[in-house]
Formats: sequence, structure tokens, C-alpha cells
Amino acid sequence: MSFVNLTADNFNANMKEEGLVILDFWAPWCGPCKMFGPVFEAASAKHEDIVFGKINTEDERDLAGHFNIRSIPTLIAVKDGIMVFNQAGAMMGAQFEQLIQSLRELDMDKVRADIASQQE
Repeated sequence: MSFVNLTADNFNANMKEEGLVILDFWAPWCGPCKMFGPVFEAASAKHEDIVFGKINTEDERDLAGHFNIRSIPTLIAVKDGIMVFNQAGAMMGAQFEQLIQSLRELDMDKVRADIASQQE
């Protein structure tokens, strides 16, 4: 699957309860966003089992507000319905591939246990 331009109208339809979703919050005027865009798009073509969503913060202010986006680009990863990564700043291709591999290997049972222990 290649990337999807996400809007308030199609956001929920593209979020998965199981699996990995990577969100790229960007804006057309943002230089680092323009540099990271091709890296994100290349990864989306390579990793077809992951949903890659691009969110234009200028057009989708409500989504940006919901995720408390304060600087762009910001990457957010959601695995099995849980936000597991949130970081501002562009990445080089190798860094992004390393992040994707780390997200794939993330033990979600441990993440859920950690969340449960924090809520006690």
C-alpha cells in the first residue's frame, strides 16, 4: 500500500486495530517536511503491510490539534491501536527504516502490561 492522504473524513477508516499505522504530520511550506516526504513515500511503497498516512496540518487543523502537534514534521506510530512513537523532526532513509524495524519488533504484550501498571 502506498501512503494515504488522511483527512478528518477518512481518518478512522484508515486506522487499524491490529497492525502498524505511521502518521506524517506536515505542511506545504515546511522545508524539512519537503525533505522527508520522499523518504516517507519510498517507505510506504516498500512496506505494503503498514498504513502510511500523511496529514496536512494546514488543511486538517482538528487532527493536528487532536494529536497536539506543535512542530512539523512530526511522526506518530500506532501499533495495535496504541500510540507507541511520537517525535518531531525529519529522518534520513536509514533512520526511518531502523524505526520501522524497531516498531515491527515491539512486544505489544509488554507495552500493554506497562500501560496497565502505570494505571494502577
